[in-house]
Amino acid sequence: MNTIKRVIIVGGGTAGWMAAAAFSKMLGSQLDITLVESDAIATVGVGEATIPPIRAFHHMLGIDEKDFLRATQATFKLGIEFSNWGAKDTQYFHSFGSTGKGFWAGDFHHIWLRALHESKVETFAEYCLETQAAYAEKFALGGKHPLNYAYHLDAGLYAQYLRRFCEPLGVKRVEGKVLNVNLDNDSGVIRSLMLDSGSIIEGDFFIDCSGFQGLLIEKALHVGYEDWSHWLLCNKAVAVQTQSVKEPAPYTQSIAHDAGWQWRIPLQNRTGNGFVFCSQYMTDEQAKKLLLENVHGKTINEPRVINFRPGRRRKGWEKNCIALGLASGFIEPLESTSIHLIMTGIMRTMLLFPFEGIKQSLIDEYNTQLTAELEDIRDFIILHYKVGKLNESEFWRHCRAMAVPTTLAQRIALFSETAQIFKKQDELFRVDSWVQVMLGQGIMPASFHHAALQMPKTQLDDFLTNYHAGIKHYTSTMPTQKQFLSQYCS
Repeated sequence: MNTIKRVIIVGGGTAGWMAAAAFSKMLGSQLDITLVESDAIATVGVGEATIPPIRAFHHMLGIDEKDFLRATQATFKLGIEFSNWGAKDTQYFHSFGSTGKGFWAGDFHHIWLRALHESKVETFAEYCLETQAAYAEKFALGGKHPLNYAYHLDAGLYAQYLRRFCEPLGVKRVEGKVLNVNLDNDSGVIRSLMLDSGSIIEGDFFIDCSGFQGLLIEKALHVGYEDWSHWLLCNKAVAVQTQSVKEPAPYTQSIAHDAGWQWRIPLQNRTGNGFVFCSQYMTDEQAKKLLLENVHGKTINEPRVINFRPGRRRKGWEKNCIALGLASGFIEPLESTSIHLIMTGIMRTMLLFPFEGIKQSLIDEYNTQLTAELEDIRDFIILHYKVGKLNESEFWRHCRAMAVPTTLAQRIALFSETAQIFKKQDELFRVDSWVQVMLGQGIMPASFHHAALQMPKTQLDDFLTNYHAGIKHYTSTMPTQKQFLSQYCS
């Protein structure tokens, strides 16, 4: 295979149209892009929470934030509130911001731990601007201390918005269901697709956005699947939308229950709700009942059950095909990483794109980077379950007792004994993220770095008092999120 010119994207939805938008905007003059999708095939469409890197993706595309917010009924997101994960009737907040101010030998939590041992000190969360703004339901852009934020969005409206964005850039949409994938007899690469209409779509490079089925990457190329269900027990979700009953809060809620966890995602016009659970410990009907008993507002649609298998394809790139989104694997959306993984897959594909033909070195580099990224995120999600203390249900007892990847076990031990956490190169989650979850779920380190003792106690007290007061004052000057949205993008 020589020059790669014809790119075929199979499947629309969030993954397909994000890929079409990025490729047409950044490489459109060099590629001929076609997207094949069928309106008759429903998309999963529950990925409604994002993390801050999506703003960089939008900036790259030149997307106007106000237009995006209006088109997708989006709200701002400053982090995630976790209820019942540390223990019943407790909460902690995983924010997108930085907590406190670090020093040469470590992050702020070492200073905070010293203060905790010596005198009365505010909770760890009190020293994070994003956390305090979230709980006050405040939001603002710019200013002396800009907030680090992401979005809650309607995934269906987002796909429609991106379609309108990229079709003027030359992306061709073909309506149809793929009936057959035609492979080259000698090389095994994908040559063409046969649609239910009888038409043949030929291409040089294929992007599989066909969802869980992995129509190209698995059914045609048989790359195999690495199952992570021995670490991540949840294998089903039930989702439902409800009418809004209050002003949208600028954060996602994650509420632990006996056999899984519930999400609440506030949009401008409604609330997205769901319950992720393990079928070994709860039936579909029990899950539906639990969810409906814990939503706020009248339901808009009927609850629907989604089946999934946690894990990843053994290869994200095989032959002349790359899988994105659910076609590449699934990590439950506890930390809102689904849309982010689509984005990083797109960026990685564009950086390694085989303009002059498929090279094994490109494939190997893509798969190496993808594996590291997925395993880092996997470990962070497993952490929540391993140190969860909700109750003595069989599900939670199993999670606490299970063996975890050695990479995660080492991190838990290091933090528990020394309060040390180190971010790996290119790892998604920051030190602050690991600290917020570990402290929030009850891991109290036995010690801290003694460089934190260098500061005289009076200076330490003044520093903490002034820092906390500054956050309180700045938060008080912000409008509520609803007020800001009304002014910014009504």
